[in-house]
Amino acid sequence: MKYLEVTFYTHPCDETINDILAALCGEIGFESFMEAENGIKGYVQEVLYNEDALKNILETFPIKDTEISYQVIPQEDKDWNEEWEKHFFQPIIIENRCVIHSTFHKNVPHAEYDILINPQMAFGTGHHETTSLILAELLEAELKGKSLLDMGCGTSILAILASMRGANPITAIDIDDWCVSNSKDNIRLNQISNIEVELGDASSLSGRTPFDIIIANINRNILLNDMAQYVSCMHSGSEIYMSGFYVEDIPSLRAKGEELGLRFMHYKEKNRWAAMKLTKI
Repeated sequence: MKYLEVTFYTHPCDETINDILAALCGEIGFESFMEAENGIKGYVQEVLYNEDALKNILETFPIKDTEISYQVIPQEDKDWNEEWEKHFFQPIIIENRCVIHSTFHKNVPHAEYDILINPQMAFGTGHHETTSLILAELLEAELKGKSLLDMGCGTSILAILASMRGANPITAIDIDDWCVSNSKDNIRLNQISNIEVELGDASSLSGRTPFDIIIANINRNILLNDMAQYVSCMHSGSEIYMSGFYVEDIPSLRAKGEELGLRFMHYKEKNRWAAMKLTKI
C-alpha cells in the first residue's frame, strides 16, 4: 500500500492550529500525523489523496491570519502501522513522575501517574513543548478537590492528569468535533469518570460557576481575545495556566491579564515556548 507524506508548514505554528489542520485532513482520508519543524507531517494513501479537497481546507481554514503551505513526497511501500509504533509516538516521561504511552508500547517505565492515550496524532500527546510545560505545572499544583476547566482540551491529557491528581469536577472544552471525540476515547481508556467534554468556544463560558483552576493551552491571539471570558468564570484566588505562545509574547499576555485583575506569578520556558501562571486578585 503506497502512501504520500504531506509536510504542512504552518504560521503561526502552534498546537491548536496543527490540531485543527490534522482534524480537517482526517476528514479527507489522512490517517496519521506527526510533529515537524514549523508544522506537521500527514500521511495518506496515494489512492485516497484529493488535492482539490486539500486546497479547499487551506483556503477556508477557520483560524484567521493563518498561513499554511505544503509539500507532497511519495513514500516507499512499507508496514506503516509498524513504522508508527516504532518512530512516530514514543512514551513520554514528564518530571520523572508522569508517563504517557499507548496500548502498543511494551516495557513502559513505571511512574506515579500513568496516562494511556490513543495516539491518532503525535501532538497533543505531550511531545509538544507547550503541552509538556503545562503537564509540569499540573504536577506541581495543588489540585485535590478543586474544580478545573481545560479550555482547548485537544486530546484531554491535561484534564486526565488533573483528574489523577485529585481535581474534581473537571470540564474539558474544544472547538473541534475530532478533539471532543478523541478526548472521550482517551478518558475511557484511563477509566476516568469526572471529566465532562463539551464542544464549544469561550462564548460557552458565560454564566458558569467559577472554576478554581483554568488551563488554556491555545495560542497568543486567542488567549488575548478570550482572556476576559476566562476571568469572568474565576473567583478570587483562582489560578490560570496559559501556554501556546513564545517567551517574547509574555509581556503582552501579562499586561492583558493584569488589566483584567490577574496577578502574574511565574513562567516556564522550553525551546522558546512558554507557559505562565496567574491568579485572580
